[in-house]
Amino acid sequence: MIIMRVFVAGGTGVLGRRLVPLLVARGHQVTATTTSAAKLGSVQRLGADGVVMDGLDAASVGEAVAQAQPDVIVHQMTAIAGKPDIKHMDRWFAVTNRLRTEGTDHLVAAAAATGVRHFVAQGYASWNGLREGGWIKTEDDPLDPMTGTSAAPGMAAIRHVEEAVLAVDGAVLRYGSLYGPGATDDQVDLIRKRQFPLVGSGAGHCSWLHLDDAASATVLAVEKQARGVFNIVDDEPAPADDWLPYLAQCAGAKRPMRVPVWLARLLAGPVAVAMMTEGRAFSNAKAKRELGWEPDHASWRQGFANELSR
Repeated sequence: MIIMRVFVAGGTGVLGRRLVPLLVARGHQVTATTTSAAKLGSVQRLGADGVVMDGLDAASVGEAVAQAQPDVIVHQMTAIAGKPDIKHMDRWFAVTNRLRTEGTDHLVAAAAATGVRHFVAQGYASWNGLREGGWIKTEDDPLDPMTGTSAAPGMAAIRHVEEAVLAVDGAVLRYGSLYGPGATDDQVDLIRKRQFPLVGSGAGHCSWLHLDDAASATVLAVEKQARGVFNIVDDEPAPADDWLPYLAQCAGAKRPMRVPVWLARLLAGPVAVAMMTEGRAFSNAKAKRELGWEPDHASWRQGFANELSR
């Protein structure tokens, strides 16, 4: 294994906090970014060098990357916070969408200016496969652009990440819906309040992924200098009618209510309806085959029970 200088943009996020220690434990020299000087101490406790960086400011990104002189950049910048708002995803994901467009462009430009040899970025593959054909999609199947909905800007931002990173021969890791410490607290809170109902048939599928499995796959992509797109999801894509009642059970909550499609469309919008009734999930066969990756949490069943019993 070659020891590398790894630059983790978004090193203090929920995934960054799991990824950075893994890279450090493997012997890599890690520089992790944060948006606040107050968090530099937490970066150091993870074993990395910390740098304050504004991912939406080209000069800030350029200076941080030039200072670190990395061999590889790992793009984990997001800004998903607050109560989930599926009806207004364009607002909920507004800053994240900018980080996935402008922020990606700034990092790619900084990589080119500094001679960085490899680039790994976060993508997304949970329920957003094209809503036609089978329930389980591969990397060869297109993602759903969600045209005309509040999710469309987010889907366009994800497409931008893929196009920009593939243009520099990098790797995009399409993570499933992340769960684990700090990743699903808001959803679980809604479930306990009975504000997260099943919609219609609940047949829409999604793919889940534990934070630690996302981190382990990312380490492999860095060390193997992977190229291309990979679905990083667990082994059990499942319909909402299966995973949502089970998550409620693990959380000690009552079984979710079921609401008709017309009411869900009125209250939560068309994205929630599509997700719950028509969503397409993803296969991890390519990641297993080409990266040699195996999720420790092979199923959300095991993962939800472990996380919510702590």
